[in-house]
This record gives sequence, C-alpha cells and structure tokens, in this order.
Amino acid sequence: MNTEASSCVLVVEDDRKISELLLNYLRAAGYEATPVYDGFDAVQLIKQRAPDVIILDLMLPGLDGIGVCQAVRAFSDVPILMLTARVDEQDRLLGLDTGADDYVCKPFAPREVVARVRALLRRAGGRVKASPQPWVVEDASFRISWLGHWLPLTRIEFMMFRTLLARPGRVFSREQLLSSVHDSQRDISDRVIDTHIKNLRKKVQAVDPDSDCIASVYGVGYRFDITD
Repeated sequence: MNTEASSCVLVVEDDRKISELLLNYLRAAGYEATPVYDGFDAVQLIKQRAPDVIILDLMLPGLDGIGVCQAVRAFSDVPILMLTARVDEQDRLLGLDTGADDYVCKPFAPREVVARVRALLRRAGGRVKASPQPWVVEDASFRISWLGHWLPLTRIEFMMFRTLLARPGRVFSREQLLSSVHDSQRDISDRVIDTHIKNLRKKVQAVDPDSDCIASVYGVGYRFDITD
C-alpha cells in the first residue's frame, strides 16, 4: 500500500487555473489536495489542518510566499515546495533560506511537481512543534513579525513587546515594562504604558484578528499568553 498517496497536500496558489491544474494531477495521483488562494488564509489553515506537504506560490495576495514560509517555520517543519516565476538565482536562494525545502520554476510540468511532492514526503513528514511561536524578533533592526508580517512598532512598543515575548506566562508590572525601555523611560508614565499596550494589541490583531495574546492582570500589570 502506498501510504504517501493518502497524504494531504495544501496548494497555496492565487492563479485559479494553475491551482486547479495542480489539484487535478495531485488527486489523480491519490493525494488529498486542498486549495487556498491568500497568504494569510494559508497560515491559518496550516495551523488548523497540519498538511503533510505544502505547494507554495511565491507571489500571493495578503502575505507573499516568503512571509508564509517564515510564519509556518515558527511552528511547523512541514515540507514546503515553492513555486516561482522568478528565474534569478538570488530569488530562489531567498526561498530556500527562508525555509522552503525545494522549488520549481514556472512554467512547470505538473508531473514534475507531483514527483517533487512524492520525494519530499519520502524524505520527511510534517511535524508541528508542541509550542507554536508565530513571532520573530530581530533585535538588530528593532523589528517584530507576527505570522510573517512585520508590525509597525515604535521603538518603545518594540522594547515592551520584546520583554513580554521573552517570558510567556510571566506577569510584568508597569514599572518593569517601564524599565525595559531604558533611556526613553523619562518620557513615560504608567498611563502611557497602558496606551502602548492598547496599541500593541491593535497592531497584532490587525494581522491576526483572533489573537488575544496580551492579558491584563488587574492591579499588577500585563502578561503575554501563547495561544493556539
């Protein structure tokens, strides 16, 4: 029995004709194939469905293939086959450096894509980590991404959010968050801390509307919670 042929393949491609072509070939080969047409939708579906392999177009609405790859690699080792119309070597290397396992350049032969999927499934299955981390912190550039999207944070918001992310589940008092902003703290009061937290919540929810990751602890301060 071919156990690979019962695997679930997620096709992330906004061109409906290309998506349908891939779906037909994959299903003919015995795979369960599911389409998705938007980058943000893809990340949410991957978290919910945990597919066995992902075929991922580089150019997508909402969140491009690089952003999807970064977001997925925060919580899953699922094999990713990237589709790209770009022929420049640097673009292909960027996809691989971001976490893709293989790539195919457009135009492609559908049978080759199916063969690449089969090879990826033989080499490694998708394994979701126990503690998903949808964020990436870049200290050198004062940036934090959520689900592959760089949040438009101020310097103070970056410092406060970095402090919360470093210790999930720990309650930080307003004074502790105040001290995390270092030389900028002379301009901040407790009330301003509350305003910054409110802004952080809005910026995360602009990317991930269902997120409620920063909890208020009455009379104490704030806590970052990891949510599924």
